[in-house]
Amino acid sequence: MAAERYLNHPTFGMLYRVAPAGEGRDIYATLYAQRMFFLVTLQPRGAQFEVIPYGDARYHADVNLQRCQRAGSEELENWRQLFDQTFI
Repeated sequence: MAAERYLNHPTFGMLYRVAPAGEGRDIYATLYAQRMFFLVTLQPRGAQFEVIPYGDARYHADVNLQRCQRAGSEELENWRQLFDQTFI
């Protein structure tokens, strides 16, 4: 099961992890004000937040679902539920 991950953004508050985006980056969304998405790169001295459009976030989440499906990952259903809650 994929562990839930949260980050605290200095302006927008609590963010939750939506999907990995590769190369040490993840897609996060605002917990309370839905539909704000960030590409987050964790660095030794903090995190770099880049606001991204809804379509880009959905694309990364869809790629993650396809990767899990091809790999036969046990986490597929968890990621699918998170995708449905976030994007549908």
